[in-house]
Amino acid sequence: MSKISRISRGFELVWLGHSVFEVHASTGLTILIDPWLTGNPQAAREKEKVDRIDLILVTHGHGDHLGDTLEIAGRTKAHVICMPEISQYLAGKGLENVVGMNKGGTYRFKEIDITMVHAIHSSSITEDDEIIYTGEAVGYVVKLENGFSIYHAGDTGVFKDMEIIGDLYQPDLALVPIGGHYVMGPREAAYACEMLHPKYVVPMHYGTFPVLTGTPAAFKDEMAHLPSVEVIILNPGDSLT
Repeated sequence: MSKISRISRGFELVWLGHSVFEVHASTGLTILIDPWLTGNPQAAREKEKVDRIDLILVTHGHGDHLGDTLEIAGRTKAHVICMPEISQYLAGKGLENVVGMNKGGTYRFKEIDITMVHAIHSSSITEDDEIIYTGEAVGYVVKLENGFSIYHAGDTGVFKDMEIIGDLYQPDLALVPIGGHYVMGPREAAYACEMLHPKYVVPMHYGTFPVLTGTPAAFKDEMAHLPSVEVIILNPGDSLT
């Protein structure tokens, strides 16, 4: 366990592999982010065993992030937060409780604030050999009922406006991609942390595919000049609790 457990006042974060995280708030509410489990070689849980979810956050339309949203949300009746284009797609598939919003907006759900923030990446769904536009990629800042703030960067490159996210939302914990090629590598992710000023950072989106060559060890090396930020390395299935 990390010392984060001593200040978090009752929440649990579980990494399920790739960019998939499950957040359990002290109130009993459960949030699932980018639920790609089917076909995910890192998946620490089967989608059928995800049986109680209140909120699903989708950062963009790519299959390794939108993932099993339709099946899990349909079965659990979870509210799905996403860009308007994705919400229209999901609603067209018969999914209920879909909340389309946009960057800068905040959705309040049972004492928890979900703020959609900027990310730099593409976003689309491929269906029947057709590419469907799904708006822009995003990140999320989740402010729990106890005030603890989690920033999930989604798939992104580093961008200067991360300073705004750091200044405005002051995330306690940052979840950042480090794999490279499609997203930030270790060097860029460390630079992002300079702008975000989190207390803790967990690397994600690495090692899933051969092309994602960034490693936690390389990221820790790049973070050596930021001793005020604790780097927490999780294995799929590990939790901060």
